[in-house]
Amino acid sequence: MSIEQVVFLVGGLGSRLGDLTVETAKPLLPVGGKPFLDYLLDEASRFGFRRALLLCSYRSDDVRHNYDGRVVRGMKVEVAVEPTPAGTGGALAQAADRLDDSFFLANGDSLFDFNWLSLPLSDAGRADWVARMTLANGIAGSRYGRVDVESGQVRAFIPAGESSQPINAGIYLMRKSILRWIDTSPCSLERDVLPRLAAEGLLDGRVFDGPFIDIGIPEDFERAGHLVPAIARRPAAFLDRDGVLNHDLGYVHRVDDFRWIDGAQEAVRWLNDAGYFVFVVTNQAGVARGYYNEDAVRQLHGWMQGELQRCGAHVDGFEYSPYHPEAGIAAYRRDSPLRKPAPGMILKCLEDWPTNRSGSFLIGDRPTDLAAATAAGIPGHHFHGGNLFDFVRGIVPSRRVLPLWTGSTDHPATSNVANAKPI
Repeated sequence: MSIEQVVFLVGGLGSRLGDLTVETAKPLLPVGGKPFLDYLLDEASRFGFRRALLLCSYRSDDVRHNYDGRVVRGMKVEVAVEPTPAGTGGALAQAADRLDDSFFLANGDSLFDFNWLSLPLSDAGRADWVARMTLANGIAGSRYGRVDVESGQVRAFIPAGESSQPINAGIYLMRKSILRWIDTSPCSLERDVLPRLAAEGLLDGRVFDGPFIDIGIPEDFERAGHLVPAIARRPAAFLDRDGVLNHDLGYVHRVDDFRWIDGAQEAVRWLNDAGYFVFVVTNQAGVARGYYNEDAVRQLHGWMQGELQRCGAHVDGFEYSPYHPEAGIAAYRRDSPLRKPAPGMILKCLEDWPTNRSGSFLIGDRPTDLAAATAAGIPGHHFHGGNLFDFVRGIVPSRRVLPLWTGSTDHPATSNVANAKPI
């Protein structure tokens, strides 16, 4: 299943935040130096969505002015204004003509760090679901309601209280057919729609471990200033392409000539699930020699991304160097700082993304790859062939990401930020 659209609910009044939202919509409140919504859009853009739709009501002019038409790492942002406040369900119904047949829906006041692309792959032979909700595991405290899930199917919603059961993390995969269950306005998805779907056996739930926080009350909003930037900042896995992700058959630039290394797609998925950025850094001297052009490189990388997404994986960024000091094409004839063994491509990713150098590493199959890693100040691992998944698990032994936020005002978040991501 290929999902191209993510929809954000950003229309609430935020009344529990008091004076903070008198002149500012809750998702636009500054957190760690930038609007909270910026973090959500940055996170969603990582998974290859082409379009984000913001459903807004309160202070909609501010949302529209700041976001309508913006492009976030290739994802175009659009804004839909509710004619009248209609609740979370009603907002969705009012935007019916702008919804894809399948789309992600996310709350605009919470952040949960997990691999979104793993959600569509959890069918397990079940085809009649209408919505699939993300559940956060290990959230202590009494503030949140709980969800009773059995064999991947939501059975019931439980009132707030201390419990070992997961909470609703506010991210859903939905089919447009959910609109059939929205028959009143205003209407709440959480109170009116999801319980009905659960009662009819049409609501799936998938439990994930990961840092979670929302900004709905003043105490949590204050903590978010430190925790949200920490969640957004993650270590990175830098992967060479030819010889690591695919067999190096010599200047590979066509889909027909591309052969995945055994375990390569699974390895990328493992790193995604573990909370790493994944960057491909590849020398492409074939461009400089005139064997193919840069469009061919970008097209092949786009195809690779599509193949990865079909197995629940993604690459956050592809970087390539088309230069060579002995190039046949003059425009590419130079010893570029991007070309390995120089560290330019790695340094560019470290600068352009909220990357934690500590815990980052590179996997390559040549000495030039390892030299680039050393020059960038990160460890390099030499892949000699075989199964890349097995190799990566030797570096990152677990996919579990420990929750950073307890979700309870009675239990302040005291976890070491470094423990929020495996290193």
